[in-house]
Amino acid sequence: MTGVTNRWRTPVLAVAGGTASGKSTLAEALSLHHHDTIGLIHLDDYYVPAHDTVRGVRTVSASGSEVLDWNHPGSIDELAVVAAIEAAATSGRHRLVVVEGLFALTLPSVANRATWRVYVDTPDDIRLARKILRKIDVQRQDPRLSLLNYLETGRERHAAHVAPSRALADLVVDGTADEFRMIAEVMMLIGPVLADPVLDASAFSETA
Repeated sequence: MTGVTNRWRTPVLAVAGGTASGKSTLAEALSLHHHDTIGLIHLDDYYVPAHDTVRGVRTVSASGSEVLDWNHPGSIDELAVVAAIEAAATSGRHRLVVVEGLFALTLPSVANRATWRVYVDTPDDIRLARKILRKIDVQRQDPRLSLLNYLETGRERHAAHVAPSRALADLVVDGTADEFRMIAEVMMLIGPVLADPVLDASAFSETA
């Protein structure tokens, strides 16, 4: 646990886990229950553009086309993520900034800024089933394509880039539990931070 570096910097909670582990569900539930006090950052919003052939990591999909590798941390625009975290953590508008995503504990630029680190741990078969159902419901994607991509790259990428970050977590929560149980465990970790008054950064800017 890194701790807050000064009086006006808002603490940061990093939430990681595999695809469809429940990390977004946890982060969004926290934000919903404390919507006036939490700043929420989704790493999914900070992938480099899919058409960018210079940045990011490319891979070949099971469909045969070259695509951005969404399962590789090198496909995240780290500079943009850091800027977003710093802006939220020094704005004086939040009591807590929550950063969630596959690589929230994998990327040092994110993990090192976290006051607390949480990993949502869910069995691989459940994650895969959830992902396939989501692909069918949202994208109407052929489940065969999802399964092939998982076997060809997804499983390996998780083992290489996501699963090891579990060891960095201050708290590991069960991704098969309901959101209320997960929230309760997180609240025990972060203590009374959400009950503390919001500190206005401008009040300390001259002395910081």
